Amino acid sequence: MSSLSRYSRLLKPFAIILLVAGLPAAQALAPAGPNRPATVPADYVITPFGYFHPSCVTHVTNEDVVRQDLNVIQHADGSSEKIHVCAYPHYKPDGQAVIGDERVATPSTQPPTINGWVEYASVKTDTSYAYLYAYWNVPPAPSTKHGQTIYMFPGMEDYKGVVTIIQPVLGWNSDYASAWGVASWNCCKSGTTFEGPPTKANSGDVIFGYMFETCAFPTMSCPTWTIVTYDKTLGTYSQLNTGSWGQTFDWAFAGALEVYGVTQCGDYPSNGAVAFYSLGLYDYTWKPVTNPAWSVTNLGPGKDPQCGYSGSLPAQLTLTY
Repeated sequence: MSSLSRYSRLLKPFAIILLVAGLPAAQALAPAGPNRPATVPADYVITPFGYFHPSCVTHVTNEDVVRQDLNVIQHADGSSEKIHVCAYPHYKPDGQAVIGDERVATPSTQPPTINGWVEYASVKTDTSYAYLYAYWNVPPAPSTKHGQTIYMFPGMEDYKGVVTIIQPVLGWNSDYASAWGVASWNCCKSGTTFEGPPTKANSGDVIFGYMFETCAFPTMSCPTWTIVTYDKTLGTYSQLNTGSWGQTFDWAFAGALEVYGVTQCGDYPSNGAVAFYSLGLYDYTWKPVTNPAWSVTNLGPGKDPQCGYSGSLPAQLTLTY
């Protein structure tokens, strides 16, 4: 059985997601805001990878393909354009500037505010993964609104040398002001981050996020991947067809909570937790990983404000805030 036949069979229940017409152009991302680190310029925007100059966020359609081999974005009509080379540094959530792959600044001090990852569950392998999926429900809106941005997502990275991360993302106050939306992301070739077309979501919607390699199997380091963030309730989705930039995705995240501009506990969704369930993980031979050894990492104890951060397994991953 060919690789294409193998993963087409595995993904058959979800194939309709890839056939829906393209979605509208991206909305404006949330500005860095007053609670950003002092090193971050005011005209930057918030992404799941930190703060970027708006010109360094490339919005693509569901049909576009980010071709790392040709260094172009290939469009459905056969035309293509060169991948943008960012002319500005981007900034990590703690305020460190990054030019290329090098951090060049010291994090700045700031008032009690959380910017960055708070908690997540992950697992590593000595080989690589080919397919990861998770379901979760869109939480209620936060009780208080101070311009904060909330991200929730599964994802994959290269544990030995992180260059990029692929993510199907649910975001509050990201593409849509004071509202939920979904988008598929990859970062950061030439200092640029790529976002599939976002679509709005509502509290209570069921989100199905997944990512899979598109190579002949078994391939340890597949250069081509597809990321999909699907709102099953509304039947809308965001798709990103992208390269891996030489990464071997051997580090999988069942779910993660990342925030920007959180200054009090009411800035989190009012239900106090998010659950990632019906998790699925496949190795590079496209065999399911039985009972992955997910492990929760809680970064909350060193953050201010303190909001009862914790995570629980194994039936599902529940991240509490």
